[in-house]
Amino acid sequence: MMEENEMREKDELFSKAVKAGKRTYFFDVKSTKNDEKYITITESKRRFDENLQRFFYEKHKIFLYKEDFEKVSKGLTDAIKYIETGEYPADYYDQPEPRHYDHEEEPKGELDSAIDKWFDSLDK
Repeated sequence: MMEENEMREKDELFSKAVKAGKRTYFFDVKSTKNDEKYITITESKRRFDENLQRFFYEKHKIFLYKEDFEKVSKGLTDAIKYIETGEYPADYYDQPEPRHYDHEEEPKGELDSAIDKWFDSLDK
């Protein structure tokens, strides 16, 4: 038991919880075995299970790796700025059009198919 706690302490370097309405967001800095640091962002929502007649927490997690910090940070900053000001960032029209798939729609193209297969393999 002590070994598991020591391992957890080593992997979890920093944690910040942010309560926002009915959700709580957890920003956790963790470390891989190779001492590479990354961030997990967890959204936690309290839900009620009618069948079990009790509350539970539904969680969704995103992993952000060091090499992606700058791009993700810029994307988030640009989106927030647009909401606050209505202004598009200077490079907005230089980027490819975002693609959102309907859940029933099959992605097209080799890269999309490879990504789709990779996501499917995560469930196994």
